[in-house]
Amino acid sequence: MPARWNADNRPPSLAEFTARFPTDDACAAYLETRRWPEGFVCPGCSSCRGWKLQTKRWTWECRDCGRQTSVTAGTVMHGSKVPLRTWFLAAHLLATHSNGMSALQLQAKLNLGSYKTAWLLLHKLRRAMVAPDRMPLSGDVEVDETTIPYRTKDEPVAGGQGRSQIGKIAVIGAVELLEGNKPGRIRLEVVPDYKGPTLKGFIERNVRRGSHIWTDDNKSYYGLQGYGHTPRVIGKMAAHILMPWIHRVFANMKRWGLGVFHGFRDKYLNAYLNEFVFRWNRRHSYRSAFERLVGIGIAMAPATCADIRASA
Repeated sequence: MPARWNADNRPPSLAEFTARFPTDDACAAYLETRRWPEGFVCPGCSSCRGWKLQTKRWTWECRDCGRQTSVTAGTVMHGSKVPLRTWFLAAHLLATHSNGMSALQLQAKLNLGSYKTAWLLLHKLRRAMVAPDRMPLSGDVEVDETTIPYRTKDEPVAGGQGRSQIGKIAVIGAVELLEGNKPGRIRLEVVPDYKGPTLKGFIERNVRRGSHIWTDDNKSYYGLQGYGHTPRVIGKMAAHILMPWIHRVFANMKRWGLGVFHGFRDKYLNAYLNEFVFRWNRRHSYRSAFERLVGIGIAMAPATCADIRASA
């Protein structure tokens, strides 16, 4: 059986990571290098002239406009009271652990004071798993839909019985087909219905025009503009025979939800789907997953707990 990670893909061990970032100051120095690789640039006036303050930790002052800027200002870590090293450890665990972890697990791993702190930390990092400028899928792309059972807080993992109010959430997915019939990058998204504007809108947001879309014979996909389209009648044949990779994605995603979160809740499902997409798309680059996550987090606008709850 092949090794889970080869030498080029093996993520740093926890011992290696803690040796690289032993203190908050070491984490701040890394952020400073990533944010301003050619030296400080004022986010207010774009001046490159400034100096590092001795009286405020990790803060620069612009010589031209006088604005003071922390290395965490305007990033996913903006305004957080959680130590920088805790942020870095959380990002490392989330990005390199092959299955991810729940807020309860993260709270225990990092000895955080409350479940709410762990929950908010994870959701802020999940926002940083979606690059604002990420490239759309291209080439041959399989697209299909599935449903995910969700449960309320008191329902069992496998769903309620009898008069349970358990429901289902509709999810659409897409996967690139690479040479040799191998899967490439994916996209997943919760959808309110299976109507044409909804399904075609997902394709237009996530797949480059000129690509070729492979679907089942759902009439809602008919009339795609700017794409090649091949619908295939599934009939009595199992759907995964004609569209193997998108169904593999769906199956892995559902098992992941049961294993890590003991079943999905409906409110924040898009955030969890984004985490799964991040993991799948970087399954061959675990070594650089932490750097990628922090890099997106530096470019992300900050969000409060209220913002995250409102976006759900």
